[in-house]
Amino acid sequence: MGALKAILWRDLALARQQGGGLGAAFSFILAVVVLVPLAIGPDLVLLQRLAAGMLWLSLLLAVLLTAEQIFQRDLEDGSLELMTMTTVPFELIALVKAIAHWLTVSLPLAVIAPPLGLLLNLDINQLPIFWLSIIVGSLALSLLASLGGAITAGLRRGGLLVSILVLPLYIPVLIFGVSATTMLMGAQSAVPSLLVLLAITLLCLVMVPLACAAALRAYMR
Repeated sequence: MGALKAILWRDLALARQQGGGLGAAFSFILAVVVLVPLAIGPDLVLLQRLAAGMLWLSLLLAVLLTAEQIFQRDLEDGSLELMTMTTVPFELIALVKAIAHWLTVSLPLAVIAPPLGLLLNLDINQLPIFWLSIIVGSLALSLLASLGGAITAGLRRGGLLVSILVLPLYIPVLIFGVSATTMLMGAQSAVPSLLVLLAITLLCLVMVPLACAAALRAYMR
């Protein structure tokens, strides 16, 4: 347990010192929020219908921008190999690194995104559900991003390959994340979509660390 805590604090400290990842991701979301209304025009009704989807899509792509960094640096400097020599299961190490990415990138973006939605004419009554769905879904986004990062960790400039691998896996998260918010516009319950989104996140918590560990072990053989 102490080793996992040390890995988590190490990743959090590195993210704080190096920066860049969160700043670039936030700049991407801000650019979408500013430019989309200019592209669509003054149709506020259309903008409100698209707001939740645009914010989810911008968060999804912003998280992908940093996926390559999750494991690659540790693999290159040898620290990942040292982690495998501990008594801690490698699957738990992969899970902790994905959680560190969520805490430093996805969660801050998920907290910031809903207020930015007001610039896209998002209904203020939808904000609580939107906040809940995007925070729950952001963990799944980080876990799936870590899977793409693990598969491409040994490749230089594997960012494009990460996108190709992970984007199809993001589709269910995107569908049910947007559905939870848009259901309210039709006076329908958002609970079913939220439950499915939670189930997807829990499934990722179980399955993704196993796949990440297998992919990284293949690189280190």
